Amino acid sequence: MKAKITHLLAALTLIYATACAEEGKKEKAMETAEDTPSEPEQKVVKTDEEWKKILTPEQYYILREAGTERAYGEVYMDFKKQGEGAYHCAGCGALLFSSKEKFDSGCGWPSFYDPAKAENVVTKRDTSAGMVRIEVNCAKCDGHLGHVFEGEGFDTPSDKRYCINGVGLKFVPAADATDTVTEKE
Repeated sequence: MKAKITHLLAALTLIYATACAEEGKKEKAMETAEDTPSEPEQKVVKTDEEWKKILTPEQYYILREAGTERAYGEVYMDFKKQGEGAYHCAGCGALLFSSKEKFDSGCGWPSFYDPAKAENVVTKRDTSAGMVRIEVNCAKCDGHLGHVFEGEGFDTPSDKRYCINGVGLKFVPAADATDTVTEKE
């Protein structure tokens, strides 16, 4: 009887250890998927001084220091009025979002349900401010754009809300689409 109990405990321990190892693999795979973006064609790397020369103080705060603009500010009100067009990174000019993926989430910041060009937008786990969120960055210059939230029940194709700081975006109206945004060097 004692041998059966010992075997049973050993089997249960093995099952538990296997389950824990599998769960650890799943978590690692999810973190890797979030933290390992596809590489953009050409990275933009600048010193802080170079960024300060080409960005406004507010853009620098958002894009380079991972700041957040005030909700329902002037930039958001402008965003709500903008028609068809594309949204590029204010730092490097990479195409990020388009008006086709834009929606009004009522949160006070520009919202999109998907990027226009997925390889130009990367996400990573953000544990700042005592929370766990998914940060959204420009893949080309690593500028902080905002955060993405899932499962909030929005009636969009992805049920995602890319909550983006409008200051980090440069809007190009569809009428001007033939004049592409010049990417900053």
